[in-house]
Amino acid sequence: MSDFLASLLHGGATAVGRLPWALQRAMGHALGDLARALGTRESVVALRNLELAFPALDAAARRSLHREAMRSTGLQAVETLGLWTRPHARNLALIRETRGDALFDAALASGSGLIVAAPHHGNWELLNQWLAARTPLAILYKPPESRVGEAFLRRVRAGTDAGRITQVRAEGQGIRQLYRTLRDGGVVGILPDQQPKAGDGAFAPFFGMQALTMTLLPRLAERSGATVLFACCERLPGPGPAFALRIEPAPEGISDPDPAVAVAALNAGVERMARRAPAQYQWTYKRFKARPPGSGEANPYRDLEHR
Repeated sequence: MSDFLASLLHGGATAVGRLPWALQRAMGHALGDLARALGTRESVVALRNLELAFPALDAAARRSLHREAMRSTGLQAVETLGLWTRPHARNLALIRETRGDALFDAALASGSGLIVAAPHHGNWELLNQWLAARTPLAILYKPPESRVGEAFLRRVRAGTDAGRITQVRAEGQGIRQLYRTLRDGGVVGILPDQQPKAGDGAFAPFFGMQALTMTLLPRLAERSGATVLFACCERLPGPGPAFALRIEPAPEGISDPDPAVAVAALNAGVERMARRAPAQYQWTYKRFKARPPGSGEANPYRDLEHR
């Protein structure tokens, strides 16, 4: 039944993905505008995050950034349906600029393993497809609570690169699989900017706020000796869909045995990418919900907890 329902979802995604780009963009922007008008959880959390991350912005500038960020979130959702259901070769033609791909090629050729840190910035699903076109890789993911949702994600992320993308659940057995992949000189992709479970992270600055940050990626880098690169596919301005692939070296200290040093470097890499095009970063997570023990700081989303 899960596979059948996932097939129905895939059919709906295919229909949306076949719409003309101008209509897809209008739909994405409308979704963002509707979320702001309705005061959805995602919208109010994004606004609170922008208040925390950009305290120097005046109210008008913050409202403008909030509007663009929510439109970008809506557009990312709509355009991803097309990316998931079209031939990957056609999708990759949307990448009009590449910067840093030589870093990727060199890390791959070294045979020492490669960790790609892919923040929730731009369109990370297109980045997955670019990576899979270059090399087999394992991507870490948090499975949806719905079995139908997980079946759908497994189907669309496999696509025409079936066999080149191994989807690894974020759990004990999956983590061991990532170690084996890196030990064998393979490539691992991780979204590094979600708040981990208690006990699986350490606090480090992120946009001037202490944020509980995953220690998994730095620990993988330290123990495996793998290279760490940050990567994203940023949306380019213009009338049609176009992206710039950006690959950057990780900040110094990403594999430091001291977790505080390592997670500070991890957050610095994410922030560096997000600051370049802030509206394209996904601000809808409660990134600062956990506060450092003993700090006396209140959960900044406390008044939003009913959402």
